[in-house]
Amino acid sequence: MNIRSLTRGDGVVIGAAVLLFIASFLDTFDGPGDVPNAWDNLGLVMSMYVGGIIGAVLIVVARALPQPRKVVGLDLGQLGVALTVFALWTAFWTIVDPLGAFSDSFGSANIDTGAGLILGLIAALVLAAGAVATPLVPALQAALVPAPRPAAPQPYGAQPPGGYGYPGAQQQPYGAQPPQQGQPFGGPQAAPQGAPAPQPAADFSPFWFAVPVPRPLYAEDGSPTPIAELAPGTWYLAVEQGGQGLVAQTQDGRRGVLRDTSGIQRG
Repeated sequence: MNIRSLTRGDGVVIGAAVLLFIASFLDTFDGPGDVPNAWDNLGLVMSMYVGGIIGAVLIVVARALPQPRKVVGLDLGQLGVALTVFALWTAFWTIVDPLGAFSDSFGSANIDTGAGLILGLIAALVLAAGAVATPLVPALQAALVPAPRPAAPQPYGAQPPGGYGYPGAQQQPYGAQPPQQGQPFGGPQAAPQGAPAPQPAADFSPFWFAVPVPRPLYAEDGSPTPIAELAPGTWYLAVEQGGQGLVAQTQDGRRGVLRDTSGIQRG
């Protein structure tokens, strides 16, 4: 799981789920006698509180997984959003009728809505709003944990000290031949006699970059099906500027075209 792929919207969802969990232990309503909390009403706690928390977990897990997962044909993230909306629906109608199944026990006593329902409604509202709005609001799509900026761009082929995804120790530039005896590493190779002189490379310098939101990476042959997804919070290396977009390399060494380069953060 890639924690750096979580967004600010996911942070809102996580915070609201924690608040919803706390609210489940508070009084459902204020009144005389032994006032129950949500855990004394199985239908309420499972539909409003536990349902909302499970929805938040599914949203966060779906975001952190490298590849989308489905359950009974439904995407985990979509299922999580549906659960958060259902939790808000239950919270609203429970506020309207706070006694519910306990109406016979308390009769016509003066009953006020308790802190558990009020705080639960607020948490469910924030939870559902964060789940629904994250794909629509650019500010919520920013990385929750920003990627550390690299000291300087590294040439194509450089590998990080602790794994791919962050600029690290200098290595041999892309396309360079292994150093020969008596020749400096990365130095120019003598062209065979009679061979044509090499053409100058295009005016492009490889650079590290990070994406603000998950972006698909397409094959260089123009295929419409993505071959990978670039996640926020991870540094990728742009190797050249292609006709369809920026050519980048994934963590496992695959090359592809990033067609949407809006808002990328250069290293």
